[in-house]
Amino acid sequence: MISREPTLERLAIARQLLLEPFGLDETHLSKALAEIRAHRVDDADLYFQYTRAEGWSLEEGIVKTGSFSIDQGVGVRAVSGEKTAFAYSDDISLESLLDAARTVRTISGLGGGARVKAAARKVAPSRALYPGLDPIATMDSTAKVRLLEKVEQLARARDPRVVQVMAGLAGEYDVVLVARADGTLAADVRPLVRLSVTVIAEQGGRREVGTGGGGGRFGLAYFDDAVIEGYVSDAVKAALTNLESRPAPAGELTVVLGPGWPGVLLHEAIGHGLEGDFNRKGSSAFSGRIGQRVAAKGVTVLDDGTLADRRGSLNVDDEGHASQRNVLIEDGILKGYIQDSMNARLMGVKPTGNGRRESYAHVPMPRMTNTYMLGGDKSPEEIVASIKKGLYATNFGGGQVDITSGKFVFSASEAFWVENGQIQYPVKGATLVGNGPDALTRVTMIGNDMRLDSGVGTCGKEGQSVPVGVGQPTLRIDGMTVGGTA
Repeated sequence: MISREPTLERLAIARQLLLEPFGLDETHLSKALAEIRAHRVDDADLYFQYTRAEGWSLEEGIVKTGSFSIDQGVGVRAVSGEKTAFAYSDDISLESLLDAARTVRTISGLGGGARVKAAARKVAPSRALYPGLDPIATMDSTAKVRLLEKVEQLARARDPRVVQVMAGLAGEYDVVLVARADGTLAADVRPLVRLSVTVIAEQGGRREVGTGGGGGRFGLAYFDDAVIEGYVSDAVKAALTNLESRPAPAGELTVVLGPGWPGVLLHEAIGHGLEGDFNRKGSSAFSGRIGQRVAAKGVTVLDDGTLADRRGSLNVDDEGHASQRNVLIEDGILKGYIQDSMNARLMGVKPTGNGRRESYAHVPMPRMTNTYMLGGDKSPEEIVASIKKGLYATNFGGGQVDITSGKFVFSASEAFWVENGQIQYPVKGATLVGNGPDALTRVTMIGNDMRLDSGVGTCGKEGQSVPVGVGQPTLRIDGMTVGGTA
């Protein structure tokens, strides 16, 4: 069998799902873009999307809910200076496409009726980071139910103190097609799956929760026995650990963050502040600081959308640009921001493959993909052993950050009190309070155990949610403010 080059294969799938059923072809896309460009806008694009999603959930030993949905539509955007006009429709037809084009072209009042030469069509370069499969079809319904039932059986068998188990299985098949005013045509076929586990353990009238799970851009076969057992083990261990927890101390302490998911603090406290829109407007704590030291030596932070099979990865972003490996901070020096097309143009730099949107009904903006810190040369055991008195936080729940000031508040869902280099006992109710740029300068030890999260992250910004990844090695940060309950 002769197979097509991946980029061409994705374009063929996108045409088959998003154009051909509605009697459209690329000449119609050019016509719609020409309608917009008649008013001399700086940029314009069409974003077609087809999404098939499925979800199953188990509670009290029963698969109680199952959902299946199909959504499709097109978003039409025109950009003039800093102004954006946007229209979208779930009716993919030439008539609705042209109506939307005429609506958004009014963004520019520089006059109509201009003759516009159509841009030569060019297929955007892209990557091949994950299979172009429909993950929902990789396992039948009976097997999906059995998988969730197995999660519950394993969790209850782990410990008699486990009194409740909840599990969820989700799959998504997302196909996008982007046509830009400069003639660029790009497509992506994005699978996404996730398995989540939540357990409640009870002892002496006290109840605690633990969670586990993961996923990425592949089929459901990824969730084999070993993977499932790992997720269940994480969830049960967290719940049982928290049953033994004591009130967290408060004050200015040495804090060690564990590897992997604790990188969510890096994502929130640092990553959002490095997004292009905030820096163009001067509202970020990192605005105007490129080339300056913003972190301790040894701190290197990347946003990398090119990691194979990862939840935050993209072959092309939602504006048709190939994803990139962007070095944001190198050895403590700020090197750059992450950009979409509009902010890159206004700041006089190139897009970085970070133009993302929740769906065809949303405008793109600069968003993170997989954001992580590179490892150092210290063993995690050495870092924990270095703590005289402090906190070792291995997992986090929610958090908040103020982009302008860089101030953040994070709650640790699993943490331990450490004295003289020895873990003493788990603590509950610890919150980390600080300033992102300041916290980076307080990093004194960097572990050699850099790890990415298991594939559970979803990032919210201005009402839009997109899948992301985070990661980091074990880190020691001196002089952090810890809010506690003791």
